Amino acid sequence: MKKKLYSLFCIIGLLVGPDLFAQQEVSGTAGDQENAEKTGIDSPIQISPDRAVEMAMEHNLGLQQAQLNNDAKRRAAETPWNVLIPTVDVGATLGRLNKAPEAQVLPIPPPYGPITMGGGPQWRLSASFQAAVNLNIGTFIGMKQTIEEYQAGRISVEKAKLQLEREVRKACYNMLLAKEQIALLRESYSNADRRVAMAQANYRAGLVPEVSFLQAQVSRENMRPQMDTAENNYKTLMASFAMFLGLPYDTQFEINGIPETVEFITLEAADLIARAAAHKPDIEQLRRELSALRAKKTAAFFSLYTPTLSLGFTMDPAFGGEPWEENWFNSSRWNQQSGMFRITLGWRLNALLPFTTEYQGYRALSDAVKIMDLGIAQEIQKTEVEVYGIILQLEKTRTTAEAQRLTVELAERTLRLSETAYRNGLKEFLDVQNDELALRQAQLEALQQNYKYRMDLLDLEYAIGLPFGDLSGRNK
Repeated sequence: MKKKLYSLFCIIGLLVGPDLFAQQEVSGTAGDQENAEKTGIDSPIQISPDRAVEMAMEHNLGLQQAQLNNDAKRRAAETPWNVLIPTVDVGATLGRLNKAPEAQVLPIPPPYGPITMGGGPQWRLSASFQAAVNLNIGTFIGMKQTIEEYQAGRISVEKAKLQLEREVRKACYNMLLAKEQIALLRESYSNADRRVAMAQANYRAGLVPEVSFLQAQVSRENMRPQMDTAENNYKTLMASFAMFLGLPYDTQFEINGIPETVEFITLEAADLIARAAAHKPDIEQLRRELSALRAKKTAAFFSLYTPTLSLGFTMDPAFGGEPWEENWFNSSRWNQQSGMFRITLGWRLNALLPFTTEYQGYRALSDAVKIMDLGIAQEIQKTEVEVYGIILQLEKTRTTAEAQRLTVELAERTLRLSETAYRNGLKEFLDVQNDELALRQAQLEALQQNYKYRMDLLDLEYAIGLPFGDLSGRNK
């Protein structure tokens, strides 16, 4: 019997561990610290699940990193046409020949000669200007690829937000469950203290032996360490949750805005499964990634199997005088050497050969598209099974919770009758302990089933791509 009683207290004392919050420990901002100082210990901060989600998103480093990565893709998607901007290079050269050029005099008699050829200054000044652009059908397809990659990144960020929101809301439920478990322990301790008084009165009246009075005292004192452990674990859970929200670890807060009662809802499995296959965030992300990969494959095809048009313009003027003595801005002293405007149509033929790197790279892209397409089909099948399993679990939890509610009522009535009989000396103290154990087990099971139903609803909303609260609106 003592083992059963000890097992009850262990079950009630177990709190949900802070597994979610071990991944993130974000220090609080100065504004939050100031708010906590103003609030004080005697006036805990009231935090609703919606506010907790907002605070978690503001301080989640992983989400901030994903948003920064997506910002880079967004900037690229806003200017996909910049691949059509020509590359422009300008340069200027001031050089000195190691040996001054020598002039040659042709001995032509007057009036036509003599004529001097060659020579010139040892210092030379020249400039260069080049502009070029390559145009291919694949270039324009690549613009679509850039946009698709941004859309995939945007959905990835939204998916991360939804996952974070789901975990935060579950954490709020876990906090309330832990708090109510402690309340059960305190109520049990209060009842144990009351039974000690009853046992003492019965012992003095000669209705029960002294051992019954001692058993009641031992039972009450055995609850103290269990209650202290549960409260310490709850404080640790609060500290972890506060840091996860960007608050100081010692911030005093309470979760509010969650109804005490759970409202069970009717679910249509076929409709929900069909919606999940179309709107689950994981599947939407894969579809966007597939679109980007297909655009990349199409761009690679046209780049390899269609010619490329190249437009270019070059200028290379050179100064014909002495750079240190003559005016650089004298246009008559600048001469064009080999500048030109060119139009070139070229086509690399390597991709036509199956053993070349270009051809194998294109085949790898084709295989990647097929693999991702199959992956999406597998994810859809997995999601359908997942949603069906959640719906079955919700139904099971509902029936269990409703049955457990009746069990609690019966256990409460049984305990009242046992206490009355014990007060009149008609029952042993161990009989009352057994009824107390049954009641606490029933109450604990009812609590766990109610909160499990709420958390399963969150999983279902995420799986079918509904905003949180559409199904669990009255339970959030």
